[in-house]
Order: sequence, then C-alpha cells, then structure tokens
Amino acid sequence: MLALATAAHANEGEHADNSKDARADNIVVTADRLGDGIAYDLVGGSVTLLDARTLADRQTRNVSDILRDVPGLAVNRIAGLTQIRMRGAEGDHTLVLVDGIEVSDPYHGEFDFGTLIADDGARIEVLRGQQSALYGSDAIGGVIHYITGSGAEAPGLRLRAEVGSWNSVNAGARIAGVSGNLDYALTASLVSTDGVPDAIGGTRDLGRDTIAASFKIRWDVAPNARLIAVGRYSWSDLDFNNSDYRSGSPTFGYSIDSPGSFVRSQAIYGLVRAEVELLDGRWTHNVSTQFADINRDGYDYDAPSYGDRGNRIKASYDTALRFGSPRVQHRIGFAVDLEDERYRNTDPSGYAFTGTRSNSSVGLVGSYDLNVDDRLAVGGSLRFDNNQRFDSATTYRVQGSYRFGTGTRLRAAAGSGVKNPGFYALFGYVDGRYIGNPNLRPEKSRGWEVGLEQSLANDAVLLGVTWFQSRLKGEIYTSYPAPDYFATPANRTSDSTQRGIESFAAIRLGDAWRIDLSYSWLKARENGVEEVRRPRHIGSAAISWHAPADRASATLVVRHNGDQIDLAYTNPNFIPDRVVLDAFTTVNFNATLALSPAVTLNGRIENMLNEKYTELFGFRAAGRALFVGVNARF
Repeated sequence: MLALATAAHANEGEHADNSKDARADNIVVTADRLGDGIAYDLVGGSVTLLDARTLADRQTRNVSDILRDVPGLAVNRIAGLTQIRMRGAEGDHTLVLVDGIEVSDPYHGEFDFGTLIADDGARIEVLRGQQSALYGSDAIGGVIHYITGSGAEAPGLRLRAEVGSWNSVNAGARIAGVSGNLDYALTASLVSTDGVPDAIGGTRDLGRDTIAASFKIRWDVAPNARLIAVGRYSWSDLDFNNSDYRSGSPTFGYSIDSPGSFVRSQAIYGLVRAEVELLDGRWTHNVSTQFADINRDGYDYDAPSYGDRGNRIKASYDTALRFGSPRVQHRIGFAVDLEDERYRNTDPSGYAFTGTRSNSSVGLVGSYDLNVDDRLAVGGSLRFDNNQRFDSATTYRVQGSYRFGTGTRLRAAAGSGVKNPGFYALFGYVDGRYIGNPNLRPEKSRGWEVGLEQSLANDAVLLGVTWFQSRLKGEIYTSYPAPDYFATPANRTSDSTQRGIESFAAIRLGDAWRIDLSYSWLKARENGVEEVRRPRHIGSAAISWHAPADRASATLVVRHNGDQIDLAYTNPNFIPDRVVLDAFTTVNFNATLALSPAVTLNGRIENMLNEKYTELFGFRAAGRALFVGVNARF
C-alpha cells in the first residue's frame, strides 16, 4: 500500500481531467451505504452504471430488459415472474433496492422484476459480488439499485404515451422540480397488453395490467440537515398458464392453456430518512426507517386458489467520520440495522397453515476506507448479524483499486455472503404436496475477483475485463424423497462453484455516438453438474446515434443468450429431467424524431427478426412487436 501511495504522489497531476469534479456524474451510491457514495474509478468491485440517457436511448419500458446488457446477469422471463441470476447465483441471491428500499417479497424471498416499470429520468446501479457485509442477507450475487431522478436532476413535466402490438398501451407521467428548500418528484405509469400465448401449441393470450406510482421528496431543513421521504405503490394483474399434470396426458409437464388462471399482486413501499452533517461535513449521521407490504392472490378457473402476504419493517442508523489531509483521506463508519419480517400463507382451500410467522434480526456493520490522491483506494467492511431463527453470521468484504497515470486501473475485491431461508422453504406451501423444512440452514458464499480497466482516447473509450470465483455452501434445493415424492427443501452437502469472465467496452464518440458492448462467460457447477438456467455465454451490443440538438436518434440493440440447462417435470413421479434450451439472439431497433423542442415521436421494433425461443422449459417467448408513441417534456 505504501509503494502504491508513493507512485500516486509521483504521478500527481498527469491527468487533471480525472479530478473529483470530472467524475461527479459517476458516483456509485450503492457501493457505500455509510456516506455519499464512491467514485466509479475508486470502487474495487465490479459496477455497471446505466444512466438516464442509456435507459432513454434503448426506450426501456421494463427494467429487466436493459439488465440483459449488464455483464454477469442472466434474465429469465415468463408471464407472472421475471428472475435475475447474477454470476451464477440463484434468483433470490440478489438484493434489489428501489430508492434505497429493500423490495424483495419477504414471503418468496425475491423480487419479481416483471412488476418494475422504468420511469423517465431514472438510473440503475448494478454492484456484483458478495455484499452481505454492507447489506446483510440476500446480497450473495450482488445488488441491483433502481434510483428515480430527483427534481433537480430531471425537472419539469414529462408525459409518455404509446401503443403497439397485442393491443398494448404504455403511458407515464412525471412532474418534478425544486421550490426553495424542497426537491420533489411524482411519477405514475401504466402498462396494459392483451399479450400472446406462451404454451407451446396454445392459443390463450396472456394479458397483463400493471400500474405504478411513486414520490420522492427532499427537504433541506438546514444547510447541514435534510429530510427525505420516498413512497412507491404497484399493482398488477397477470394471466398465466399452469403446467399439465393430468395422468397419461401427452403434454404432461408442459405449459397448457389455463383459462381463468391469473395472479393479482399489490405492493406498497415507504422510506423516511434524516441526514445530518457535523464538523463541516466530515461527520455524517443518517437515521432511516422503511417498510414493504406485499400481497399476492392467485386464481384458477376465476376462483381464489392461493395467496400470501409478506411485510418488512426496517430501521437503520449509519454514521461515518472522515479525517486526514486533502491528499490522504481516511474514513471510519458504523451502522446498525433492526429488521422484522412477517409472512402468512392465505391459501383459501384449507390445505396449508395460514397463521402468521415472523423473523427478526439485528445487524452491526463496521468499515474503514483509505483514499490517496483519488488514485489509490482500499477499504473493508465487517458485519455481524444476530438472527432470531438462525445461527448468527459474520460476513466481510475487502477491496482495493489503483489508477495509473496511463489510464490503466487495477482493482480487486473479496467477500462473503449469506442468504436466510424464506417462509416458502421453511414451512411449505401445501400440506401433503410441498412440505417445508424448519431445520434449513442459511446459504453461505465466499468469492473474489480481479479486474483490469483501460481508458483510451482521452477517456472516450473504456475497456474492462474481470475474472471472478465464488463458492456456495448449503445451497437450498428441492428434493423428492421416496416413497411419497413430496417436494421437500433441503441443504446440499456438496458445494456449488461459480467462476467466469465479464468484459465490456464503452465507447463515446462525441455527443452523437454511443457504443456499449458486453460479454460474459460462466461456469456454474453443483457437485460437478452444470446448474440450471445459467447460460455459459451471454453478450450484448448497443449502438446509439443522436442528431445535432437531438432532432432525431436511432438505437440498435443485439442480445445473445447461450444455450442453457433447465428442468422438465415430465416424469409422473415429479422427478425432473435435465433438458437443453437452445441459444437465441434478439435484435431490437428504435428511433425518435423531434417535432418541436418539447414533443418527440418514438417508435421501436422488439425481436425484429422474429426469433423463436424459450427462456424456460415448456414456455415460448413473444415474437416480433411494434410500438409507436409520443413523448412531451415541458
């Protein structure tokens, strides 16, 4: 560390454009829960930033779509559920935040990305690698943070309306601004579609109706104190098809048309945070409380069939003290989290226990960070979680980054993660069919990564490559023990391993052209056997062009998903068979035309080549679709 610090002093001033001010737009708030964020080129771990312009260029309507362009992320989408698997981890191993709120369903233990509609002015931070030392349970694969724009970042009135294939309607409205000491933003959005069939050979269209509304308010009470309030509401009605489990049926185990089958869900989220700065901003204090309340009800033949309720209340205190010289800066931090989760099965048939169960925990975090000349950054975090239901867990994370005067950056990180079993696995779902296991242990993971980045042409080009390895112990899986073959979760006695390469290229040719490329290679094994729904190869290419003064624009996005293993429950004993899903490549194209400084026409074609593919066994994906609309900004 001393040798690198000496090199940093010797190279001081070689790249004045790499000052703090020049990097102000690349602050990663998710990588630093104890302060105001860390500059991108000081983070030792892997980070992908998707800014508001990127989301707009690709005409992002569902957040899960643009996440396909992030290295290391695999997306699986069918009607009723969209999962993200990061670096070969499970779908419930990724912590999802929306404006700082944990939005995963306490009952199911993960977040359905199909319910998250992209808002105008929002951005996304994706932090890969074990992050439990900062955030506790869930953050084994990493963290995805969706951040809506503030009133200062995206002021004014913004309206969006578009129509398209399958009688689809997509609309949004946003009003935001700054009035005195008050920064405010209010948003609302709607997605409605008749949908398409997903059963192979089926004809039933699977419709979807989703509405969402949110607000974000910041009140600067004093120059060194502020209050922040965030609220979010979402409601969705999604048709889905069941699998055919009729004895002797030729489509046994496949998805079939299921009229009257749909799921309705409602989620309410809220957060209030107070921030105070002392000692001229060197000592910060944040106190917050947040909640999540999620209800889900399923219907078969238009009659209630199942349901669940989950809610979470969390209170946190974060503090950080900064000291040192302008060139050598130290920071020590401390945080405490108090969390209570409650969940209940609301099965109307009487085949399952419907009482409320709960779990509470206390987490303590300590951290230290060193920054030398904004070139060398090293740090570490340690967290202790005392859980009511499970054994206590201690997790850690260390990372370092050094940026040479040649535009080369070396970085490395290592850490551990933990994931507590959810209600579904602990207590089952249907007596005599899906049996819970209250003796399950938390899943635990350890991993490390090493990365190299190189900037070229006065920072117009940024290239990066990362090698990572992880090992998961006690993976929770579903077993089917004889003689009854009832579905029963258990902890594996063997380890799961993940290793791979993530690479990217970001090219900025003036204000007109943006080119983003990514490629990931993954090898995920459980006891030597390839894990399901983890494509070995994933890649994307996005090329965007803007005319002068944004009078017009065009974007082409190509996404490739390699072949992958999935499970087919076509065995009458419900013992799954392993099948291979073929690789597929989709091509999307969109364009805009400005009718005036305030009004823009937009159009896009999704799956332009009408690729036929499946993301999960027995379900076919949508074909070519066309959408046209208008955007207005005042």
